[in-house]
Amino acid sequence: MEISVQSFLTHTQLHAAYQLWNDEYPEKLQYQNINDFNGYLDNLGNKQYFLLIDEDDILQGWSATFLRNNERWFAIILNSKVQGKKYGTRILNEIKKHETLLAGWVIDKEGELKSNGSKYASPLAFYIKNGFKVLEDYRIESEKLSAVKISWQSGSISMYQ
Repeated sequence: MEISVQSFLTHTQLHAAYQLWNDEYPEKLQYQNINDFNGYLDNLGNKQYFLLIDEDDILQGWSATFLRNNERWFAIILNSKVQGKKYGTRILNEIKKHETLLAGWVIDKEGELKSNGSKYASPLAFYIKNGFKVLEDYRIESEKLSAVKISWQSGSISMYQ
């Protein structure tokens, strides 16, 4: 698998990213159509994409870094078929070559249903293992989402390692 770093998504990549989002995130967070998903991406400032592409040129994961409230944020999604095989860490390590600070929201509750009926597994432990700190005082609690803010800073060592 290869990681491609680019400032835009092709039409095919946009559709594949939309499909991964709807397949891998809890059903409550799905986009109803590609235009709504594209609108979400269009509203992100100063974007950079990190795409995990397999040998058949199929998108298996993607990440976007972007500017939000004067902080560098990120989102990352992997096909569940490649999770647990170090590809998420590879993408994060590539992102860390380009950034010195990162923030993100992580769903921290287990059991939300995905569109295929399987249960969403929180990736919080994955981020802690990869050097992120959990900022418990910053949370989103809504009927759609329960999430905690995480952050990473170049050169810092996670207190959880």
